[in-house]
Amino acid sequence: MKSGFIGIIGRPNVGKSTLLNAILGEKISITTDKPQTTRNSIRGIYTHRAENENQEDVQMIFIDTPGIHKPKNKLGSYMTGMAINTFKEVEVIILIVDDELSAGTGDRYILDLLEGIDTPKILVINKIDKLDPDKYRRIYEEYNALGMFHAIFGASALEGKNVDVILKEVESLLGEGPMYFPEDMVTDHPERFIVSEIIREKTLMYLDKEVPHGIAIEIESYKESDTLTKIGVVIHCEKKSHKGIIIGKEGKKLKGIGKSSRMEIEALLGTKVFLELWVKVKENWRDSDFALSNFGYDNKE
Repeated sequence: MKSGFIGIIGRPNVGKSTLLNAILGEKISITTDKPQTTRNSIRGIYTHRAENENQEDVQMIFIDTPGIHKPKNKLGSYMTGMAINTFKEVEVIILIVDDELSAGTGDRYILDLLEGIDTPKILVINKIDKLDPDKYRRIYEEYNALGMFHAIFGASALEGKNVDVILKEVESLLGEGPMYFPEDMVTDHPERFIVSEIIREKTLMYLDKEVPHGIAIEIESYKESDTLTKIGVVIHCEKKSHKGIIIGKEGKKLKGIGKSSRMEIEALLGTKVFLELWVKVKENWRDSDFALSNFGYDNKE
């Protein structure tokens, strides 16, 4: 069979997690309209059995990375460092962009990081459902002129356009290898991690402006039975004023976060869920080595 690891990289909010979910046909990586939603590398496992003798079995392990950006705190350094470390671990790199190089310095920064790396690179120009043909052509020509990419595709991860074409191209670049994971496995992350990410996603969706970046989710208790899973969760924020915003008037915002989280967690686990949420202030945790490690953001691998 063919197998290998593929890194999905790009600026914050270009659609990396949306592409991963589209490839797998189910949601394992949270998505919001807030930049820097992804904080950890999320591994999604795509396994396809050959349908005829002219095909080979294939297993592709896609690594959805945090958006690469110039960090402003230790959490940002952790996230960018994790994305850059992925370059060394994979057989193929997919760079996702959604704008021209001249639109900002973010993509140029990533291209500089990729210089000298021999790993085959595929460029995906995402959100073609929102790009007019002239702008798409300009983006294509800019990147094609660099001579860095094995192939360039336009795609809409949100609508699933050209996802199959990208998969075929990735498969063509992979060599023979083992089956790393059971074929019915779509991620190697434990359920507790996915549960915490679901709660973080719902919290981000309910919040505006700066508050989302200062949110961390900590699962304090997790008790399972055949029919009920009891989960106790702390939402950490950096300021007392943020705590009030998260809770909302008469607790309505926190109740909304809890209800929408519980519904999705029940679908994930297949049991009834009793979910308790608390909000606590931990000032400046994004610049605290101890807090970052405690919340699972630890680069010492």
